Amino acid sequence: MSQTINSRIQALRALFSREGIQAFIIPSTDPHLSEYVAPHWKSRKWISGFTGSAGTVVVTTGKAGLWTDSRYFLQAAQQLEGTEIELYKEMLPETPSISTFLCTQLSPGDAVGIDGKMFSAEEVERMQAELQKCRIEIKNIPDPMRELWADRPPMPEAPAFIHETKYSGKSSVEKISIIREELKKCNARALFISALDEIAWTLNLRGNDVHCNPVIVSYLLIEEQDIHYFIQPQKITLEVAEYLKSTGISLHPYEEVETYLKQIRVESLLINPAKTNYAVYSAVNPDCKIIHGVSPVTLLKAIRNEQEIAGIHAAMQRDGVALVKFLKWLEEAVPAGKETEISVDKKLHGFRAEQDLYMGESFDTIAGYKEHGAIVHYEATPETDVPLKPEGFLLLDSGAQYLDGTTDITRTIALGELTEEEKTDYTLILKGHIALAMAKFPAGTRGVQLDVLARMPIWQRGMNFLHGTGHGVGHFLNVHEGPQSIRMNENPVTLQLGMLTSNEPGVYKAGSHGVRTENLVLVVPAGEGMFGNYLQFETVTLCPICKKGISKELLTNEEIEWLNGYHQTVYEKLSPSLNKEEQAWLKEATSSL
Repeated sequence: MSQTINSRIQALRALFSREGIQAFIIPSTDPHLSEYVAPHWKSRKWISGFTGSAGTVVVTTGKAGLWTDSRYFLQAAQQLEGTEIELYKEMLPETPSISTFLCTQLSPGDAVGIDGKMFSAEEVERMQAELQKCRIEIKNIPDPMRELWADRPPMPEAPAFIHETKYSGKSSVEKISIIREELKKCNARALFISALDEIAWTLNLRGNDVHCNPVIVSYLLIEEQDIHYFIQPQKITLEVAEYLKSTGISLHPYEEVETYLKQIRVESLLINPAKTNYAVYSAVNPDCKIIHGVSPVTLLKAIRNEQEIAGIHAAMQRDGVALVKFLKWLEEAVPAGKETEISVDKKLHGFRAEQDLYMGESFDTIAGYKEHGAIVHYEATPETDVPLKPEGFLLLDSGAQYLDGTTDITRTIALGELTEEEKTDYTLILKGHIALAMAKFPAGTRGVQLDVLARMPIWQRGMNFLHGTGHGVGHFLNVHEGPQSIRMNENPVTLQLGMLTSNEPGVYKAGSHGVRTENLVLVVPAGEGMFGNYLQFETVTLCPICKKGISKELLTNEEIEWLNGYHQTVYEKLSPSLNKEEQAWLKEATSSL
């Protein structure tokens, strides 16, 4: 494989002289700047062999590098082995930025090639400013992969389908009316939306264009009177065509978005340069005043309505039932010695698929046994798959898509005997998880202000994790959604009533083990307090937290009380849907510590 990768890099370099460039940058996105993309746009994976969801490849005439984050350090190192691509670990002080790297590799007057559809307008502007200091230009080269990638998968063509109001809580007409009201507040006459989750939410449509993410590749333009939807015609069924017509939406071929924007006649257009690709952004008629700002959909979508919240609770209950059935099976199956990381992934999928309204997984399951648990986004392959033994930890991060909600849960499960170090790490992560779960905070608090709660127990032992503590989760949509987050990086978005966020501290020790405990939490009222209203988290995930790894002496009485209370809730909510054997197993798994 490494020879194939090196030959692909050479093929890209062969285009340099014709295009008048000395380097080319390949990110992980699609024209909608999505985190997860359809196979047609997995160019970075194709040219590097690295399969992680995040990373950027830079190829110059003499060097090639991959920049990726801490979730993928171990995985990338393994997958790049034997290729000429060097690994650059993001967020470490010794790692140069891509612009800094290019300034050291290129000369004044040189040019860097990009496909303008794969970068946000904001990112291109920032890169241009940085590279111009070294007198290096950026040149737009539309889709060189058309020429290089012989067996490239086609554009996704799965049909769109309607997400009924009984699940979404508001009709598309209601949502568009609210969006138009928001546009008036910022004096915009139109809104252009490129983000696929925002389009799906606005139109109450879903699709199967991206693995595990029920979105439809399309663009949406909302004007004061008209709505224009840019989508491949074959994706529109008769039912969807009637539905869109009834809501006053005009259909246009997907490829015509730039042509339409060049001729747009609206006075002012709200567009988010961080979420709109450079090529599409640059196509907007210069006579149209562009207003830079976040789409109002971003926040509207993140705040769940009553119907969505009811759906979340129902989905969590069914998901919890599937997980309990799985955990009981796992406990009985591991001692027989026939189970592996891949086999337990398939088994869990089977239990979930039996549940009502199940629509698939919300991401590929991470089942990492022992040292594989230290690879944050590990995905077992036939080459890496290992048998599970009645010892050590299995880190299991999984989730499901239901018509009434999206789930995401991580459990670190003790399969048998543990070391003292494993128990300590497990308990410290549990302490951080509980501290965040119990947080009460004044309205207006940002996630970055709470992040320390989850990290303090491991910080005090000189440990840390470099991924976020919490990410937003969509409603039968993407498992990672903003705008809210709980992480060390500054994010101005405050935590607001109805937001659903993960709570997932972890610790990872290369070659040994990984620990992560994750539940989803909903922001709910905590009552009136000094200087205004206070908020808190309601843990909505329903699944026992493995008690076998806990060093009880490290927990405070308050932490033990929280865990016992959580387990009591899990038993009360899930036991009615279980048979007697499963109830007995759950009774023990949720018994007081």
